[in-house]
Amino acid sequence: MKNTGMTRPLDHLGRIVLPKELRNSMNINIGDALDFFITSEGLMIRKYTGVSCYFCSAVDNLSYFRDHLICSDCIENLKSDNPSSHSGETRPAQPKKRRNYRNQTELLHKLKQLMEKHPNVSQKELAEMLELSQGRVSQLKKLLL
Repeated sequence: MKNTGMTRPLDHLGRIVLPKELRNSMNINIGDALDFFITSEGLMIRKYTGVSCYFCSAVDNLSYFRDHLICSDCIENLKSDNPSSHSGETRPAQPKKRRNYRNQTELLHKLKQLMEKHPNVSQKELAEMLELSQGRVSQLKKLLL
């Protein structure tokens, strides 16, 4: 196991923050699921990939090879040295959509304007107008008071 030289304390709820450099190097984004393993060397963490073929996302006839699940079709294509001729559908290489974080003061200003313009509108409707959750609108309303 490689020592990164980074240390982080556990908080009072047992949580730990993964350093940004580590998340970037492991391609871990906000909201990604993680796998935890205990080995003879210690605790290991990796990005959760799910139970599907590493190459084509098939879920049937899977085999485990070098930390990856691979379907029988992809194994045959790899054996024949022709990985591009897979008969199944391939997973599009699209980056995961990142959540847009907006400035709180900007959100408070927009919420105040909407509440003045539409005084009888429900919290659910405000949330839809601002593209936020109802819980977040509730938090913002408390800050306005």
